[in-house]
Amino acid sequence: CDVRDAHAYQALLHRVMAEQGPIHVLVNNAGRDDRHAMEDVTPEFWDDRLALNLKHHFFAIQAVAPAMAAAGGGSVINMGSVSWMRGRPNLVGYTTAKAGILGLTRTLARELGPRRIRVNAVVPGFIETDMTSELSEQVRSALLERIPLGRLGSVAEIAAVVHFLASDAAAYITGQVIHVNGGLD
Repeated sequence: CDVRDAHAYQALLHRVMAEQGPIHVLVNNAGRDDRHAMEDVTPEFWDDRLALNLKHHFFAIQAVAPAMAAAGGGSVINMGSVSWMRGRPNLVGYTTAKAGILGLTRTLARELGPRRIRVNAVVPGFIETDMTSELSEQVRSALLERIPLGRLGSVAEIAAVVHFLASDAAAYITGQVIHVNGGLD
């Protein structure tokens, strides 16, 4: 479903839980970083960027938390982005939403902790994807100069951190923001 439609998304999650049982791990990972100049942003575009990059995180958590708590707890992992920390131009809607994910994570970690639900965020840096493969050699070289490890990360490296946070090995970790970015600041 379209995660921007909170009612439809929650209905889908409730159907999944009715068929499969409580969700023990929720990874909120939908998003899109369309470039946009500040002058071109309309109220409708702004609302759409927040809905696509932030709103669904909250409403998915709201939908699964009661059953997750009743089942003994679980783990919520919210995917963020390094973009907001770097103040990337032409992304104000995206970066604002991604910054909001960290506030949401910290607040709900405290609110849901007593119910044995851990809430953390993973903030990837620049990762080898179809999108980054389209970077020009000049842009790629300049980017690599700013990353102390001298390379882009891999999807597998992000998945490993998500897997760790979902596992019992992270049972005492909540409210944290894990940066997976090769040292990029």
